[in-house]
Amino acid sequence: MEFTLGQIAAILQGKVEGDESQKVSRLDKIQDGSQGGISFLANEKYTPFIYDTEATAVIVSHHFIPTKTLKTNLIRVDDAYTGFTKLLEAYAMLMKNSAVGVEEPSFIDPSSQIGEQAFRGAFSYIGKNCRIGESVKLYSHVHIGDRVQVGDNTIIHAGAKICADSIIGSNCEIHPGAVIGSDGFGFAPQGDGSYKAIPQIGNVVLEDNVSVGANSTIDCATMGSTIIKRGAKIDNLVQIAHNVVIGENTVIASQTGISGSTVIGKNCVIAGKAGIVGHIKIADNTTIGANTGVSKSISKPGTTLFGYIGMDMKNFLKSYSIFKNLEGIVDRIKELEKKQ
Repeated sequence: MEFTLGQIAAILQGKVEGDESQKVSRLDKIQDGSQGGISFLANEKYTPFIYDTEATAVIVSHHFIPTKTLKTNLIRVDDAYTGFTKLLEAYAMLMKNSAVGVEEPSFIDPSSQIGEQAFRGAFSYIGKNCRIGESVKLYSHVHIGDRVQVGDNTIIHAGAKICADSIIGSNCEIHPGAVIGSDGFGFAPQGDGSYKAIPQIGNVVLEDNVSVGANSTIDCATMGSTIIKRGAKIDNLVQIAHNVVIGENTVIASQTGISGSTVIGKNCVIAGKAGIVGHIKIADNTTIGANTGVSKSISKPGTTLFGYIGMDMKNFLKSYSIFKNLEGIVDRIKELEKKQ
């Protein structure tokens, strides 16, 4: 797709300095810019590149004053970083919404309904009694199980699996290989040491504006629902077990595991490789550091945990300052003992 600089300036509510009729079709780094590309300058350390870049245009803030002759056109906005982010969002939206129609072969059961302006990629499958909203994009090899509901403008990328009875809200994005609604890990120990599977008859509910990363799994509830609330963002390779509740606008980084029936509050930040045991509650606005293990409920909003097992961050850092000097402390104790 090609856009004139004038069109881009209109999107960003900015002003062109140069030839607004010139066209761009690509987003470039400023140091690698070439004709037909557009870049941005937000960090001062990249300023030298603006005088040599071959990019057709560079987005800059209003306060930028060049000290040398420029070869590129400028688009001035209030904040260059925010402006470029807005351009990225507009570009991504155009790309995501460009696919419409049906690629063959694909399958939809006659009992299911799908809205207008939707897209079904090759080898996608929609089971019985499903309700798929308007402008939904189902890319190749997406599997939609029976009785699934998907809201308007949701995008489900290649190879994702939405198991039976799942409810997906509007404006969600589910990335390649994610599995929504797989069986929860429920097994009852038997007298002979074996385990008997407990039927998992609940479902998963994703509210609006939820993002689920590639190859993440969200298990269905044993009974009731596993719930991911509005605006939550889940990274790649995250495991969320049965009957978990994730609060609004909580973000969870890669390789985190959350055990069954745990309730996590809103606006929490959970860093990579965190491990959270089951049947506990995490208060709103909690931050859990990378590799942190959480073994008990967190009742105070705004708590920051760090270390394994998770403890108050300030206490952990104090303890760690002692631990890293432990060898010297032990030597001093031995010397004192010798003098006694």
